[in-house]
Amino acid sequence: METGFRTIEHNVDFCVVGGGLSGMCAAIAAARHGAKVALVQERPMLGGNASSEIRMWVCGAAARGKNMLETGILEEIMMENQYRNPDKNYSVWDSVLYEIVRFEPNIDLLLNCSVNACEMDGGRIVSVTGWQMTTQENHVVRAKLFADCSGDSVLAPITGAEYRVGREARAEFGETFGPDEPDRKTMGMSCLIQAREEDRPSEFIPPKWAAKLTKEDLPHRVPSLGGPGVGTNFWYLELGGENDSIHDTETLRDELLQIAYGLWDFLKNDPEYKEKHANWRLDWVGMLPGKRESRRYIGDHMLSQNEVCAEGRFEDIVAYGGWPMDDHDPGGFRNPGTPNVNYPAPSPYGIPYRSLYSKNVENLMFAGRNISATHCAISSTRVMGTCAILGQAVGTAAAIAVREGVSPRGVYQKHIAELKQTLMDDDCYLPFNTREIPELTKGARIVCKGEGAENLRSGVDRTIGEADNGCYVALGEAVEIDFGAEKPVSCVRIVWDSDLCRQTLPEIRGRIWDRNMIHNRPWHTPDSYVPKTMTKAYRVEGVKADGAVVVLYEATNNYHRLNKLPVEGCFKAVRLVPLATWGNEQSHIYAFDVR
Repeated sequence: METGFRTIEHNVDFCVVGGGLSGMCAAIAAARHGAKVALVQERPMLGGNASSEIRMWVCGAAARGKNMLETGILEEIMMENQYRNPDKNYSVWDSVLYEIVRFEPNIDLLLNCSVNACEMDGGRIVSVTGWQMTTQENHVVRAKLFADCSGDSVLAPITGAEYRVGREARAEFGETFGPDEPDRKTMGMSCLIQAREEDRPSEFIPPKWAAKLTKEDLPHRVPSLGGPGVGTNFWYLELGGENDSIHDTETLRDELLQIAYGLWDFLKNDPEYKEKHANWRLDWVGMLPGKRESRRYIGDHMLSQNEVCAEGRFEDIVAYGGWPMDDHDPGGFRNPGTPNVNYPAPSPYGIPYRSLYSKNVENLMFAGRNISATHCAISSTRVMGTCAILGQAVGTAAAIAVREGVSPRGVYQKHIAELKQTLMDDDCYLPFNTREIPELTKGARIVCKGEGAENLRSGVDRTIGEADNGCYVALGEAVEIDFGAEKPVSCVRIVWDSDLCRQTLPEIRGRIWDRNMIHNRPWHTPDSYVPKTMTKAYRVEGVKADGAVVVLYEATNNYHRLNKLPVEGCFKAVRLVPLATWGNEQSHIYAFDVR
């Protein structure tokens, strides 16, 4: 007879704790750059606040900046969802998130596994241990490097890593909003609700324990499901900022559910509103609160409000933000005033690498809403689009650290230029920086009838302001990189136009679902597809010195922005021939590199 619980050992290079978008992107980036990775996620699914358990929008810099959608791994995920999930079904979305991690060869995925212990050797983490409830097993993960992407910074209290909770006094960092004296108040958490419109009326019978709400209880919080606010996701159903945002979660969840069902009862049954919402039906209520703020680690640098406002022009920029400093009142739903205040932030502003690793635990990194930043700054950096690219930066840095045998701090000291160039090569935009062009492409002649051919080696792979930074090419025409003589070629890198303004297209202005999942679903909601700007079919050709042409690659159903194609051979020139788009008359290309 078996006694006790089994223990399973894992030995990896890099262990990521937390499987939200930041943890996913950290794990994928590290794995693709050669590190052996374990991703430990306490929930049965991936995505964190974006998953079907919580259903929060993936927001970021695009809310305030034109062409500022986050790219890299996050855009790869989004394009996969655009292609496979036009109806924006949450089960399909969950499968997209699951697939990109589960089938990455270098990732060992541990779902339903909650980390609750660690082994330390001085100031280094040796291993973490998690309990997997589905298998009734303990999992011990030994690694060279660890990243806490859990949101709540679960590794902080068990490793001794320095962290903060609450709001700094204004004077500490010279910030202009926040309290005069420091406190432990935070932004709260929300249990979201979703509704759908039908072609017939329906009634709603609330549970007996639902809150009884009137219009007077809802200042600034009465949604208009059939009007301009059709995309609302009830984010203001929020509590917890005046409580302990970790230890009081279960109690707060109970109260949030009372409010959620009470609000829907009000919309369906209040005499003033019931006719307007007669055809709306409650579709889903979240049982797991989505959090905004709890523990924040202390790194070698703490990003502050003034640095955000000054555009964050750090030497070690590895990601960017652009969401406003969106500070939620700690009282949440109990506060009769406005639920939040948006303090302006530039879009974009840079975020430094030094805010992504621990000040006192040598091999601990972090990404997500727990980075080293003040409360004021975290009110902007906490949104998931920003968190995802922070994760990609951490995972890429971890792979460099493993390969070079250095600490996360050592990457800053010795390899920061390599980290930045690697991120940009992987289609992560770093404001105020330029991607290096491969020598083979830099010294070649570009032959193209299209407008803006030299932009293909500008080192900026998106439109910025009035600078297009791309090249328009007629379908069937070629862009040719001519080396002058036969040269060995190993890789072709292409960046297509995935429409980084697609959140603000005229036909969907005021609605956010063209990039994101749908929250409240009106009757006859339109499907969402791959952007028309994306090139669907293309061919890559190698040209020999005698004029012979070799087809190196041919795509018939492309829907991804970044294409890195391994090729082999010696050629005098390499051609890119776009053949079809997803709707536009011309192909728009941001980069075409040969190395």
